[in-house]
Formats: sequence, C-alpha cells, structure tokens
Amino acid sequence: MKEVHPSSSAVAYATALIELANERQLTQPIAEELGGLRQVLAENPSFRAFLADPSIGEAERTQVLKKVFEGKLQPLLDHFMKLLAAKGKLGQLDQIADAYDDLLDEQLGKIDVDVTVAQKLTPDQLEQVRQKVSAALNKDAVVHQYVDDSIIGGLILRVQDKLIDASVKTQIQKLREQLLSAQKK
Repeated sequence: MKEVHPSSSAVAYATALIELANERQLTQPIAEELGGLRQVLAENPSFRAFLADPSIGEAERTQVLKKVFEGKLQPLLDHFMKLLAAKGKLGQLDQIADAYDDLLDEQLGKIDVDVTVAQKLTPDQLEQVRQKVSAALNKDAVVHQYVDDSIIGGLILRVQDKLIDASVKTQIQKLREQLLSAQKK
C-alpha cells in the first residue's frame, strides 16, 4: 500500500525513461536496476541525503556517482542518473523508481490490489481472490494481503482509488444504522 504518490515531475522522468527503455527492449533490466538503487538508498541514508542536498554541486555529485556506479548500470540508466544530477533531481530517485514500476505494471496489464482480511488467507484462498479480482478487472492483479481482526470477517478490497468494503464490521454498522433510523419513524 503506497502512501506517497510520485510527484508529477517524477512521473515525467519515469515516463521518459520507460519510453527509452522500451525502444531498447530494456524495461525489465532497468526496473531491476532501479530496484537495486532504491535498496542502496534505503540502506544508506547519508548517501540519500548527499544526492538530495542542493548545496552540493553537479560536478561533485556526478563524480561520486561515477565512482559508485560506473560499469554497474545499463548505459541508459547511467546516462539517466547523470541527467538527474544535472537537473538536481537525484533526491526524487525513489519517487521516479516507484513511478517507473507503476508504469511498467500498467504496460504489462498488472494492477495492485490491497486485500484486508480478519485472518490471514491460505495461499490457495489468496490465489482464488487474485483470480476473481483479475477476471473482474480484466487485468493481472498483484494482491497484497493485510490482516485487521477488527473487521471481524469478510474482506476489504482497495484497487487504486476505489474501496470495496465487504467486511462484517461494515455490514453490522449498516444494519445498526437501519435499525436506528427505523426506530425514529
């Protein structure tokens, strides 16, 4: 469940990158390398801060990138990183990587679906949910399971900005509201 949506500039950079990656048939390798970069940033907060620091000049930042990543990235991604350094956008690398993943999933016909249940589903049950949601949406659902015992039973599905609440808790609340409104009449 991604809480932070990539900025419009991050989406623009990711769109340009995926278009170039598509032309060169490198979409998956670039996605994997972006995932690796995201992990490096997560494990090294000081490196993340260095890349995002506006007081550090482009030349110094580019020199550090060269030392750290030279020969380890696809030439396209290496050039892209230099472009981000020149534009002062390396601080958005996480957002750009997230936007790239979203664009790639969309291109591949995949969609993220969050499923909240009262008790953890078995792998077979989770696969049944995935298949039903995939069929309903006519896309390949990538299901993320969350457990919240307060919903009592049933499930809550979140697909992009849509919420389908089929939890027992919500059904009880609706029934309670109907009973209370019937008493007032």
